[in-house]
Amino acid sequence: MSDHRSEPPRPGHASGSPEPADPPGASGAGAPGTGPAKAQLSKPAQVPAQAGTPTPAVPDERDTVPEPLKVPKYAQQAHPQPPPAPRGHNAKRTPSELTRIRPAEPGVIPVATLWSVLATALLSALLLGDGIGPNLLVVAVPAALAAHFAARAAGRRLRPWTAVWAVGGLSLLVVPALRDAGWPVFLAVVSAVAVGSLALHGSRGWLGIFLGSLGLLTSVAGSLGWCAHGVRDRMADSRGRWGVVFRSTAVAIVLLIVFGALFASADAAFADVLGSLMPDVSLSEGPWRLFLGVIGLLGALAAAYTAAAPVRWDGVAVPPGTARGRLEWALPLIVLNLLFAVFLAIQVTVLLGGYGKVMAETELSDQYAQYAREGFWQLLWATLLTLVVIALALRWAPRGGARDRTLVRAVLGTLCLLTLVVVASALRRMDLYVEAYGLTRLRISVAAVELWLGVVLVLIMAAGVFGAKLLPRAVAASAAVGVLAFGLVSPDGLIAEQNVHRYRQGHSIDIQYLRGLSADAVPALDTLREPLRSCALQEIQRTLRSSDTPWYATSWGEARARDILGDWDPGVRARDCQGLGPGDGGSERGDDGGDSYDPYDPYDPY
Repeated sequence: MSDHRSEPPRPGHASGSPEPADPPGASGAGAPGTGPAKAQLSKPAQVPAQAGTPTPAVPDERDTVPEPLKVPKYAQQAHPQPPPAPRGHNAKRTPSELTRIRPAEPGVIPVATLWSVLATALLSALLLGDGIGPNLLVVAVPAALAAHFAARAAGRRLRPWTAVWAVGGLSLLVVPALRDAGWPVFLAVVSAVAVGSLALHGSRGWLGIFLGSLGLLTSVAGSLGWCAHGVRDRMADSRGRWGVVFRSTAVAIVLLIVFGALFASADAAFADVLGSLMPDVSLSEGPWRLFLGVIGLLGALAAAYTAAAPVRWDGVAVPPGTARGRLEWALPLIVLNLLFAVFLAIQVTVLLGGYGKVMAETELSDQYAQYAREGFWQLLWATLLTLVVIALALRWAPRGGARDRTLVRAVLGTLCLLTLVVVASALRRMDLYVEAYGLTRLRISVAAVELWLGVVLVLIMAAGVFGAKLLPRAVAASAAVGVLAFGLVSPDGLIAEQNVHRYRQGHSIDIQYLRGLSADAVPALDTLREPLRSCALQEIQRTLRSSDTPWYATSWGEARARDILGDWDPGVRARDCQGLGPGDGGSERGDDGGDSYDPYDPYDPY
């Protein structure tokens, strides 16, 4: 047997018929990898070769490597794969859902943002420790600039609603600068934070508006890492420039302290001016001011981080409710509309027939204002529950076509219109209530809430006509405007004016209640005759004289009260103040007499 060596196929080689390509590792008898075991598997098939002619590589059984034996599938998996995770528990799905509402991490924090955040922290530590007043607005300006620089670096454009929320948030901070009363100031500050958060997130839907007003808190943790990485990168790329800035700032501060102290000791007038300009920082206030500085730092960082990478709360999908049939949906609401109509018909009868007839029939002739007191709170709850009913009805409303839309608009529009009349009736009852018992903080607050609910009903009716696209933002904007208006009208001042006016009309006046108001009530209380004036202003004057609040932390209401009272001392004129309170049965009454005053109102704890 001659030794045949097969040659690898060459491109373009033709020998009568195309040659199939050799399998990997195939060769002749002398090729590596072949041996006696392989030779015994096939019978030799020789082809005579001519002298001088290369032997064609004819594939035969000797040159063919046998196919590997097929292994059953059950034997191929030595280690069976774990079963697939159920839907909703895939680990790779969670990051995608989070990314859908939270974009990727923003780029390196801008230098302007860093300086604005630092300014916010310093102003918070130096100014807010002395009081709020105009200071909160001063602190909010660099925080807003930090958010602006971060948003511009991230490529975000200023949209109309973003500008509306931003202006609204800063406008709400005007209330602490104007009013001394703590309760409208608290409402304004909380509303300003919520509105500012909406400006950073840019939400549109109901859930987005609600979560967006609180969403600033979700950015606190991420903003710290963003700031730390940004400072580290800036320090690495600055080539010593930051060190120069820090050293220059430290030298400037030392020079100001040294020469400022020298000039202050040399001239008393300069010392007074410098003392009025510089915050009074003592060692005992160090921890408190440090805490305020940290709060300002975290707030400004969170605002900037949210502006650069806002959470898209509108991306949280809320599945719509199951549409109901027309009869199933409309019948309960039609019955409710009929109930409202009957109630309002009775109210119209009362208005046309006079309250005297109704009170005689209901055995309320002793005090006509009791008729108002017994109904106002129920009407307030009825208004709130009606809004809940409207929200649920819209969720389950039929959505078949034009006829269904007409049915929904007709039924809900009627319900809104009837509820508006209920709101008007409740406000009329509150007017009678105040006329008989006087105005208090609780009464003016619930009246303001009832009035805002009426505005919400009007907005819902407008949305039914023009579309509900802007309804969530319109409701949120109306709430912010309501809080701003509530603070600007000075509730404490309005309470004092109304009670003084009632006193001049011959009604009784509760001096013990009025003396607990803030400095905003001083202009009205200052018009009372003695000793009522001294009794009403005694506590307020004592608070003003014991306070050493600097000018930059003093509200306009407090400053006006100081100008009116000056160094006035009530002295002996306030000696008999304890006998003028309702607790002793001696409420002071005007000269013209009038209706009796009920100080023990079970519906008003104030």
